[in-house]
Amino acid sequence: MRALLVVNPNATTTTAAGRDVLAHALASELKLEVLLTRYRGHAAEATAQAVRDGVELVVAHGGDGTVNEVCNGMLQGTGGPVRPDPASGPALAVVPGGSANVFARALGIPPDPVEATAGILNALTARRSRLVGLGRADDRWFTFNAGMGWDADVVAEVEQMRFRGLAATPLRYAATALRQYYRQWRDPKPMTVAVPGVLEPTEVRVTFVSNTSTWTYLGSRSVHTNPGASFTTGLGLFALRSLGIATVAPVLCQILKTGGDPRSRYLVRHDHVPLVRVTCETPVALQLDGDHLGERSDVEFLSVPAALRVVV
Repeated sequence: MRALLVVNPNATTTTAAGRDVLAHALASELKLEVLLTRYRGHAAEATAQAVRDGVELVVAHGGDGTVNEVCNGMLQGTGGPVRPDPASGPALAVVPGGSANVFARALGIPPDPVEATAGILNALTARRSRLVGLGRADDRWFTFNAGMGWDADVVAEVEQMRFRGLAATPLRYAATALRQYYRQWRDPKPMTVAVPGVLEPTEVRVTFVSNTSTWTYLGSRSVHTNPGASFTTGLGLFALRSLGIATVAPVLCQILKTGGDPRSRYLVRHDHVPLVRVTCETPVALQLDGDHLGERSDVEFLSVPAALRVVV
């Protein structure tokens, strides 16, 4: 089987020694090529070309950003927005190498790269894989979450810190979230969210869209915005109509609680919807899978069932 191993050498927990070990293990069973990414977008470009060249398996070793790029490259590489038969097309495998690894955790993939690689080889031997649904927004695929407003501004600021060489630690995320909350509270940018046939246009202050649960992790603690969301049930919508402290504080406690099931009269929440549309007069930040995509004033989030085959 022809396979491409895509490695982000700058991911939080990847090392040259670890990369060599997993590459050797995969090469013992696969006709393997290895790509070390050098710039943003490199993984997507290389994966798209590899799929066009007939590769059958793409292994992503890095954080959620690397996985996102690989998924986008796989789907772009087939020549259309959705493969007609993903069950028979090239498959994705993931070896965690980032700090959060949300997509991998949602699939039950071990955090240890050696264990994850062994799991991939065992699954290939047993011909075991599963189809997962993905989200799509702004001509870009996302695997686990998207957001507009507060969280996207946090992602943008942390990206700038990482560019300056600072580590993306849970404490730094928390401090940035608090700082961005104050900015949002002081200078609100209202947006309107709607779900055809489910929710009439409603004014909100922040919008989160989930493709699975958990939304993300703060260190080892999981964050639950839409606990009923999954890779097979459509998108989860979580939006707040107020950013007042009396609204935000209780909701934050609920989403950080083990088994959290957030409820509030200021919360707009639906766990299983096929489409979410967000519009706003003043453009706000957009993030997909923790990747800041700039500012947008009109975004349609679409659920695409069984979009990708994953070896697990």
